[in-house]
Amino acid sequence: KDTNGEVLWVWCYPSTTATLRNLLLRKCCLTDENKLLHPFVFGQYRRAWFYITTVEVPDSSILKKVTHFSIVLTAKDFNPEKYAAFTRILCRMYLKHGSPVKMMESYIAVLTKGICQSEENGSFLSKDFDARKAYLAGSIKDIVSQFGMETVILHTALMLKKRIVVYHPKIEAVQEFTRTLPALVWHRQDWTILHSYVHLDADELEALQMCPGYIAGFVDLEVSNRSDLYDVFVNLADSEITIAPLAKEAMTMGKLHKEVGQLIVQSAEDPEKSDSQVIQDISLKTKEIFTNLAPFSEVSDDGEKRVLNYEALKQRRFPPATENFLYHLAAAEQMLKI
Repeated sequence: KDTNGEVLWVWCYPSTTATLRNLLLRKCCLTDENKLLHPFVFGQYRRAWFYITTVEVPDSSILKKVTHFSIVLTAKDFNPEKYAAFTRILCRMYLKHGSPVKMMESYIAVLTKGICQSEENGSFLSKDFDARKAYLAGSIKDIVSQFGMETVILHTALMLKKRIVVYHPKIEAVQEFTRTLPALVWHRQDWTILHSYVHLDADELEALQMCPGYIAGFVDLEVSNRSDLYDVFVNLADSEITIAPLAKEAMTMGKLHKEVGQLIVQSAEDPEKSDSQVIQDISLKTKEIFTNLAPFSEVSDDGEKRVLNYEALKQRRFPPATENFLYHLAAAEQMLKI
């Protein structure tokens, strides 16, 4: 952003599409009217992650005509801490040299050797940033302290691969909350369902709606009126969770859900337990649910995978809500006979 207040796309390597370029300009806070500076944001668009670090240029910098700038990295993996650390180093280089060449050298070094030396502050090592650490960085305990027993709604929605939309006016709050949710279904270790920063833009929504289930974060309250986008709506600002009418049948809660909810709350409220221990407790309970499903599954005719024997499930005479949940869980796990 220059001293005239204009936002310019200055440099790019290796190349980008016009669509992605527009998207990144939209995500980058320099184009924002309200002048709020977001030091770091991240999100996903069509299977590519983007990480954006924005800094204000101090008077002492070599960049005389620039007031702020953003550095964007796109990557195939989810690892906000890793890319935040790396983009901060790149920012310092750009502030010092005012040229992308130095940044480029470091970028290539990390790409090829997994390490770059930075003049003032040690080195950046890719291997310091394990993917599992990124998965465990959020706090399940914070989510439970905000939503209590209602956390089981989120757990159920994730188990059934439903569409969860999260709203909060502050992007930092949205990112922190949404990135933690996939840990509720730890056995999948699937963060590709996370779209932590989405705008109500036709192209982004179209890309989102191609995903079978997702967690999508928005800072525009208008999304609450878009019931075509969600099965479960989380208003983080008001601590409210709403189940969309069309998802009510699949999301009917019963005795099993109450058990899971109580386990989540008890585990999270135990001051002795760390977040990763809480995740472990929930994961064990989740495995137990799959064990419940196992006796009613059989190898399919083509011998490829296990499918649900619905008759056997019905004969077990589970409470209706439990049977309903197990049936929808089998559907989510693609265990239904077509």
